Amino acid sequence: MFRYIVKRILSLIPVVFIISLVLFGMFKLMPGDPVLMMMPTTLKTETQRQQMYDVYAKRLGLDKSIPEQYVAWVVNTTKGDFGYSSTYNRPVADVLKEPLKNSIALNVFSLFFSFMISIPVGIKSAVKRHSFFDSFWQVFSLVGLSIPTFFIGLGLIFFIAIKLRLLPAGGMPFMLDKSSATYLLAWGRYLILPVATLTIGDLAGTIRYVRNAMLDIIGRDYIRTARSKGLGEKVVIYSHAFRNALIPVTTLVSGSLVALFGGAAITETIFAWNGIGNVLIQALNSRDYMVVLTMNMFYAILSLIANLIMDIGYALVDPRVKLD
Repeated sequence: MFRYIVKRILSLIPVVFIISLVLFGMFKLMPGDPVLMMMPTTLKTETQRQQMYDVYAKRLGLDKSIPEQYVAWVVNTTKGDFGYSSTYNRPVADVLKEPLKNSIALNVFSLFFSFMISIPVGIKSAVKRHSFFDSFWQVFSLVGLSIPTFFIGLGLIFFIAIKLRLLPAGGMPFMLDKSSATYLLAWGRYLILPVATLTIGDLAGTIRYVRNAMLDIIGRDYIRTARSKGLGEKVVIYSHAFRNALIPVTTLVSGSLVALFGGAAITETIFAWNGIGNVLIQALNSRDYMVVLTMNMFYAILSLIANLIMDIGYALVDPRVKLD
């Protein structure tokens, strides 16, 4: 297992290099000048503007040739220096530090609740096929897949935050002492609606996926053989059927991880949640190239890591898979 993981990580290095090269080239071809967006508008003479332009260009590393800029960007990235934000006028690492923590919390809670609900519901729907329980969740899945996530978020804001006034409509608590219990409780209240939005949006597809995986396994010959031996229904379902149904579900877990991080941008914007998705949208609108470039590399590496986790998960749940 250890040799396989090391081998896969080493094989990702050329992939990351190609992705970084393509992304860097694409951003260099994009229109606009980030230096001009940083310069103050109070400069009157052309000489002052040129001098200030040179200062900001040097700060962003744009005074070098494109190959030199790429090499400097790669070297600095490996050291944790992701460049300088033209919008926030501070290092990109500082810009993304707090939003990254908030996005991880939002997506981890959403993924946790999504699978804690969808797996037992999907199993029961498959076992009780064509029952009222199954029909209800089938309708829920169809409706959930048809409704955009932002509409779910707006609906929760309208009914829970505005009509019932149970939770805040959006934003984040602002307190100096972020380690206090009061802050954590307030932070949790602001987190509930965004988590509920992503969880509901993910539930529809996940329940349907788990149900179909279970139905496929329940119809196999070895399940009928297990029942004919007199094994209890719970043993058949959870020890035989669900264990084999985990194989396709493993793919869903890794895919949901990437999809949640990517799809959370709209949810974070709706709820004014200070996450990396919200920062990315603001960076796109203001043409903050270094923030956008860093975020795209983050999503690319996250996808590669998710695929690696998926392959390892396959080997753990399916002994037929050999790690060569």
